[in-house]
Amino acid sequence: MSSRIHASKNASTFATVVLAGALSLALPADAIAGVSGSVALTSDYIFRGISQNNQEPALQAGVEYADDSGFYVGSWGSNVSWLSDTPVPDNDISNSVELDFYGGYRGKFNDTVGFDVGALYYWYPGDYPSGFNSPDTAELYFGISAGMFAAKYSYALTDLFGYADSDGSGYLDAAVNWEFVPTWTLNAHAGKQWIENNEDFEYVDWKLGVTKSFDGGFAIALAYTDTDAEEALYTNVHGNFLGEDTVVLTLTKTF
Repeated sequence: MSSRIHASKNASTFATVVLAGALSLALPADAIAGVSGSVALTSDYIFRGISQNNQEPALQAGVEYADDSGFYVGSWGSNVSWLSDTPVPDNDISNSVELDFYGGYRGKFNDTVGFDVGALYYWYPGDYPSGFNSPDTAELYFGISAGMFAAKYSYALTDLFGYADSDGSGYLDAAVNWEFVPTWTLNAHAGKQWIENNEDFEYVDWKLGVTKSFDGGFAIALAYTDTDAEEALYTNVHGNFLGEDTVVLTLTKTF
């Protein structure tokens, strides 16, 4: 039985796998006008306030096709090691990459308020010991946005990242992204993770940062993140508390 309390190592070993998987969803040439993507190098992969990479760097990439009707599909990937750091007999877990696949619909209630509804599947390919609860997770999400403000709720249709009997878990995310001067954006976020039948692992996370954009689709972001997660539950086999306060630097290229 797994729990999402362990993070990663091998920060760049799986770069080729991540890029190939994330870009595999590129659609036919007649849809190219709707294709966008990104590649990022970050000092730590923080997901919902928790390090997925043992507080080490990660290489990430994604691609999305959005139709004029509002429907979209996409894929995203990153190297991780929270699963390979899980303390199980013989430590025979081979996973080192996360690949996400998603699709949904974006629209507007009016000229000010928009919405986003869809589904996302987190896939962790690899080999696992017998009886190990699958970390693969399916979620539905609904988001709403108005100007610089946004909020989203995600609902787990399966066990959440391997926590036993945790289907029905939820995550609420609220964010503010304010371009206070041209090319400079203030990023603020707060979130709450609920985990069905695993209440001790529930926590709140928050982030405050700034992003500077440049010509050519480049951007650099600096962010401070923290959580109120229980240290004893979110400390991995390397002795690292994965929910501790940290500063993350990320360089991104969009295309």
